Amino acid sequence: MQIKDSTQAMFERVSKRLAALESLPACSDKQLASELADKGFSRRDFMKWAGAMTAALSLPASFIPLTAKAAEMASRTPVIWLHMAECTGCSESLLRSEDPSIDSILFDIINLEYHETVMAASGYQAEQNLENAIKKHHGNYILMVEGGIPKKTEYFLTIGASGRTGTEECRHAAEGALAILTIGTCSSYGGVQAAAPNPTNAQPLDKIISKPMIKVPGCPPSEKNIVGNVLYFVMFGATPPVDAFGRPTWAYGHRIHDLCERRGHFDAGEFVQEFGDANAEKGYCLYKVGCKGPYTFNNCSKLRFNSHTSWPIQAGHGCIGCSEPNFWDTMSPFERPLGNTPFHTAFSGYGADKTADTVGSVILGVAAVGLAAHAVVSSMVKSK
Repeated sequence: MQIKDSTQAMFERVSKRLAALESLPACSDKQLASELADKGFSRRDFMKWAGAMTAALSLPASFIPLTAKAAEMASRTPVIWLHMAECTGCSESLLRSEDPSIDSILFDIINLEYHETVMAASGYQAEQNLENAIKKHHGNYILMVEGGIPKKTEYFLTIGASGRTGTEECRHAAEGALAILTIGTCSSYGGVQAAAPNPTNAQPLDKIISKPMIKVPGCPPSEKNIVGNVLYFVMFGATPPVDAFGRPTWAYGHRIHDLCERRGHFDAGEFVQEFGDANAEKGYCLYKVGCKGPYTFNNCSKLRFNSHTSWPIQAGHGCIGCSEPNFWDTMSPFERPLGNTPFHTAFSGYGADKTADTVGSVILGVAAVGLAAHAVVSSMVKSK
């Protein structure tokens, strides 16, 4: 009874918020219904997508109409997207033009006030567009930052004619932001730019500014993980619950290993021993050729990539742990089991490594050890 009351109260709160947003003018002249129709999506397709997104956000099925309405209200949401030290892969994940999904269409109708990759302006005009957007929507926009930021080595990243550094631009834009999202592992945890020896002293955004933020790591993250956080904010006016590393639990609450299509082979002790062998052709578990799925929290196995058709493990290569902090240093070499690397010799013979060699009666106990280890790490991070 208590859960029903809580759910009903939440439903009413979201309904009131969306009704209030509906009275506000749209920031974009694009309408979701017409954009979907132009791309060949029916209302039925849209409602199926709303149902899938509602489930992904761990909301009750009764919220499907509200999720759909929140998507239609997205044109009321101004977004400023900054590029720091990165490869633009996160933007490509979301904004690709060929065979667009409903997720990318939805993001297209959001008022994307500043995004260096897709906007026509450059040079002085681009800088002026950013300043105008910050002033016009001060206190009401969502700031998204892609890429790591050099700290105390600012000469590695200066921007535009003004010569403002990446650090200065992030701080300036964050000052008037209503919500801040770090898009991709580089802005969330430093990414490959921060890998040893880190010559530019690249840092995640939370080492540059001290405001609350939601982290959406991955190389790149799924487009649904980006859009889903925008929808959540539109619906609730707040950022979603996060784990010990700042990631939204609706997207990063389970390990890759938990929902992997090859999990049955892991439990049965059926492993690919080397790439291209007979076991690889049979679709056996990739753990012994380096898969980091047992240590990585993400929803790749559910959402997949390339219009949700495939993902790395399905394609035949193990997870590299790209949504975990410092993955480039702690998860490499990517084609060897984690416990067999020099960096992890202290953990060799435990967790997934032990399971891979002695599956059977001890598998549940070993899994519990792995979960306990993650709980210890999480508590240590929380205590900092």
